[in-house]
Amino acid sequence: MSVPENLRYTNEHEWVRLDADGIGVIGITEHAQDQLGDIVFVDLPAPGERVAQFQKFGEVESVKAVSDLFSPVSGEVVDVNAALTDQPELVNGSPYEKGWLLRIRLSQVAELDKLMSAPDYDRFVQEELGD
Repeated sequence: MSVPENLRYTNEHEWVRLDADGIGVIGITEHAQDQLGDIVFVDLPAPGERVAQFQKFGEVESVKAVSDLFSPVSGEVVDVNAALTDQPELVNGSPYEKGWLLRIRLSQVAELDKLMSAPDYDRFVQEELGD
């Protein structure tokens, strides 16, 4: 499993990437989508809503289960991935590119320091899997 180096990770298997414009892009990891199986529906907040670090912001439904989504950072939702309405399976096929969930304007960039680096997340997943 490849863990992109340019992202920060939560222990709930969400990721965030801070773009050059200061906007954070949020999604779920390859490991998360693999554990969930085929994703059939994603429930996300609307633009303008606020999310808080480590708090629930939505749900992802797969053929196996419904799982809560937790925000890696706090801020205001500026965009949601509208393509997921008709193609939620994008999260399975491209969790780090086409399957992103939200774009948010971070309220506290320092919150990124509370998240795992790629090597830390990779170790976390390996421990979780018992490898």
